[in-house]
Amino acid sequence: MQGCDCTGEEVRGISMKSRFHVRQPIFFFLFLLSFFVQEAFSQDGKSFLWKAQSERSTVYLLGSIHLLKKENYPLNQKIEDAFNNSNFLVVEANIQDQDKRNPETIMARAIYPANDNIAAHLSLDTYELLKKEAAKLDLPIEMINRQRPWFLSMALEAMELLKLGYDPGYGLDNYFLSKASGQKKILELEGLDEQINLLSNFSDHEQELMLLFTLKDLQRAAQEVDQLVQAWKSGDIKGMEAIIAKSPKEDLRLTPIYEKLINERNRKMLSKIEDYLKGHAIYFVVVGAAHLVGEKGIVEALLKKGYRVEQL
Repeated sequence: MQGCDCTGEEVRGISMKSRFHVRQPIFFFLFLLSFFVQEAFSQDGKSFLWKAQSERSTVYLLGSIHLLKKENYPLNQKIEDAFNNSNFLVVEANIQDQDKRNPETIMARAIYPANDNIAAHLSLDTYELLKKEAAKLDLPIEMINRQRPWFLSMALEAMELLKLGYDPGYGLDNYFLSKASGQKKILELEGLDEQINLLSNFSDHEQELMLLFTLKDLQRAAQEVDQLVQAWKSGDIKGMEAIIAKSPKEDLRLTPIYEKLINERNRKMLSKIEDYLKGHAIYFVVVGAAHLVGEKGIVEALLKKGYRVEQL
C-alpha cells in the first residue's frame, strides 16, 4: 500500500465531492505509507521506535503511522516516555501550522486548466485501469478528469483508507503535534511546500507511474492490511520492508519513483538528523516508517556512520 512520506489534515480526499475535500495531501503520496496498527507494542516488547545516540545528543525515531483509528490509543508507554523526555518534536511537515496550509495553492498545482484533462496525459491502459478502480469507489470518471495524476494518486488512496476506517485525524503526526503545541518547539524535516513541489514537478511519465502504482496497490489493499498490522505489532522490520518493497520489485518501472519518494528523501532527512545528533538536546522524530527500514533506510545509514542505534 502506498501512502509522500506526499504519507493529516490537508487532504482527506478529493475536491470533486464535498466529502472528499482537500485536507492534507502529504500523508498519502509516499510509497506504502499506510501503516495500520492494532497496538503500538509487540509481543516481544519491540515497536517501530529507535533510539539513536551520539556523545552529546539523543534522537528518537518513531516510524510514523499516518492513519489510525480511535481505538489504537493509548500508545505504548515507551513511545510516550520518549516523547515526554524530548526537548523537540520533529515531523516531516507541520500540518497544524495554519500559516503554511493553503488549499488554493495546492489545488492550483493539482488541477488541470479547463482545456486539459488527465486522459491526455495517461496511456490508454492506465486510463482504463483508473476508470475501473474509480468505479469501485463509486467515483464517476467525469469527476476526476481534471485531477493531475500525482494528486489523484494520493486522493484515491486516501479514499480507500477512509473506506477501511482509518483516519489521518488519528494519525501519530496529528497526535504528537497536538501534544507538543505550546509545550515543545516543533521542527520540520521537509515542510509541506517542499513535498508538494516534489510531487507536482514530476514529469507526466513519472506521475503516471505513481498513479499506476497506487491503482495496482488498491487492488490488494485489504489483503495486505493484516500483514502490515502483524509486522507493526511484532516489530518485524524485515516483514515490513518486504511489504513496502513488494510493488517496485514486481514492476521495475516503479523503481525510479521509489528512488525519488523514498531513497532520495532518506538522504536529505538523514542530513538533518545528523545535525540533531551534533547538538546538545533530545529530539523526538516522527517520520514515515518506510524511511526507517531497508538497506537504504535511515536506521541502517545511522548505524553505518557509527552512531549507537537500538530498537526499543
